[in-house]
Amino acid sequence: MNHWQYLIVLAACVAITLPLEFLIGARVYRSPRRLLLTLIPMLVIFVGWDVVGILRHHWWYEPRFISGIHLAALPLEELLFLTIIPICALLTYEAVGRILLLARTPGRLRYRWPDGLVRIADESATRPQESSDHA
Repeated sequence: MNHWQYLIVLAACVAITLPLEFLIGARVYRSPRRLLLTLIPMLVIFVGWDVVGILRHHWWYEPRFISGIHLAALPLEELLFLTIIPICALLTYEAVGRILLLARTPGRLRYRWPDGLVRIADESATRPQESSDHA
């Protein structure tokens, strides 16, 4: 079980934040180009940083807590961490922004697939008032 701890924590992070995409409508996974443009620079910098740190023995990963699968010097779990945690952060950021926008928008709150939460204009507010003055 110890070898799976890191992967279990990462899977829990995905499981907890994934509903933000579909229920709130965060639109992180639905914008793959934007997601890749966000992840690639960060991955280049931090994977390089990690590999240099590992090769210089500045830090290491406890073998009993990782799967043992390595990509060069980098454990699989660390690469997944550097990918999953920023995605979870983006999902959270976009969901909070969407909720704040919905809070400022008038109308009834509804769930609509695939948009997630949306505001529906009240019909009573959009209908013109009928006049009681009939001649």
